[in-house]
Amino acid sequence: MGEGPDRPRAGIVVTGSELLTGAISDANGPWLARRLADLGFEVAHVVSAGDRPEDLVRALDFLAGAGVALIVTSGGLGPTADDLTAEVVAGFAGLDMVVDEDVRAQIDVILADWGARAGFAGPALDEATRKQATIPQGSTPLPPVGTAPGLVVDRPGGPLVVVLPGPPRELQGMWPSALEAPAFAALLATVPPAHPRLLRFFGLPESEIAATLREIEASTDVSGVEIGTCLRHSELEVDLRPRPGAEAVAEEVAREIVARHAGRLVSDVGATVDELLAQALLERGLTVATGESCTGGLLAGRLVDRAGSSAYVAGGVVAYSNEAKTALLDVPADMIETHGAVSPEVARALADGARRRFGADVGVGITGVAGPGGGTEAKPVGYVCFCVTTADGVVIARDPRLRGSRADIRERSVDTAMHLLLRAVAPRGGTA
Repeated sequence: MGEGPDRPRAGIVVTGSELLTGAISDANGPWLARRLADLGFEVAHVVSAGDRPEDLVRALDFLAGAGVALIVTSGGLGPTADDLTAEVVAGFAGLDMVVDEDVRAQIDVILADWGARAGFAGPALDEATRKQATIPQGSTPLPPVGTAPGLVVDRPGGPLVVVLPGPPRELQGMWPSALEAPAFAALLATVPPAHPRLLRFFGLPESEIAATLREIEASTDVSGVEIGTCLRHSELEVDLRPRPGAEAVAEEVAREIVARHAGRLVSDVGATVDELLAQALLERGLTVATGESCTGGLLAGRLVDRAGSSAYVAGGVVAYSNEAKTALLDVPADMIETHGAVSPEVARALADGARRRFGADVGVGITGVAGPGGGTEAKPVGYVCFCVTTADGVVIARDPRLRGSRADIRERSVDTAMHLLLRAVAPRGGTA
């Protein structure tokens, strides 16, 4: 939705034959696309290319022909023979390859201790270091996060090429240095600021947002606003990106969407349930404990994924068998016998048991039928019981039927539990 952009275009090339064979999934393309869009670029293409030089050349030529002002590549900066991105980009920019002695010294320092300890110091390591320190003449090297330097290559006539390593940790760690490189900083200074608005909803079907947008379009010219919707972690994201001069329209559209769906709103500033829950627990000085059955610890894993989570996560128990539920979380055996292991009563007992065992302020219990077998007419596959209890008497329970594969059901169970927790500790901060 929305007309053509008035913003500089950017393209991304992710390299590596392992991406094309399906051995690994690309994490860099989506990450870079989001960062570039937030900087104000119009991301035109994300291209995957194997480790063959001719394929990378074609990808670069394609993007240059598409009129992009910036190309960002990932991968192909290692010490092996198939790591040829720097060499190919040099040819693309019409530059010779030279050994940068400062870069070589940096890599030597990084590898010196490792090489001695691992027993790999010697000619092979020296040659690998020399290869990684050989860069396009006149390019700006970016300090290594691993062992490979990044590059900013100012191609005569454009586009500017930013070359980053393949491992996501290294690429993301190098990104701030790339933004500060003189040629990239100069390009950024010409980019109109982005004023995106990201709305998040939980439990809202895409069909409802589609209907809302049709009604808004009937009375408002939204041609200057690119509007996208995406379902992630069971949250419906509505992404509004105005062209220069259309910021007020984007704000008007955002207000109208929020007003119509306030009951399902998670955040109108793009905050995730993970961020909001962590903030609420920290601000109130609360701790949480988990009692999980069908999710098998996925909820605890989600909670501790954030740095600093030790301040509010007390602990968790995976009580998969009935015996474990009774022995570890004090779920009465006769309750399981009467109501079944998958029941609202047992979910409540799991929450209370986790809270008591860890001395936490908030407990959450999850038990369900993840499938693909084990369902009954009364409790089909996807039937999951949730309960959140707090030390001050709050009780929130749900027992929906979730759709999808076993993995989908378990993941959506964790999503639901996160929103129930947020509702319990920040009543105006989330919905479920």
